[in-house]
Amino acid sequence: MEEWQIDFEWLRVRHFVKDAMSKEALPDLQSILYLIGIQELGQINREFSKEEKQDLMHIAVCTLLEEEGYYEFVGRDEDGWPHWNQVKRNDIKGTDAQENLLKAKIIQYFSSAELN
Repeated sequence: MEEWQIDFEWLRVRHFVKDAMSKEALPDLQSILYLIGIQELGQINREFSKEEKQDLMHIAVCTLLEEEGYYEFVGRDEDGWPHWNQVKRNDIKGTDAQENLLKAKIIQYFSSAELN
């Protein structure tokens, strides 16, 4: 996917999430990772501590990058939290390139949703 396509589709995802959550502002990357983490955890109607919120973003990153071979799912703990092993190191240099990879993977994640 070319950079302009990522930018366009990323904006569509942000608008989709904003509308779905009935918010006024567009969500940023961290907010969307947090929401994906909640979705993957499956514990939607509860409050999370600051540490748990960071863990939820990690869940999202692992979920998104598992398909790329960076992580391997190993199972859930007794509290239902998923865990992964890192299979290979992140070989993508630069923050912008890493963010673009995450945005592209988020676009794929939401591709099954109706974004119109």
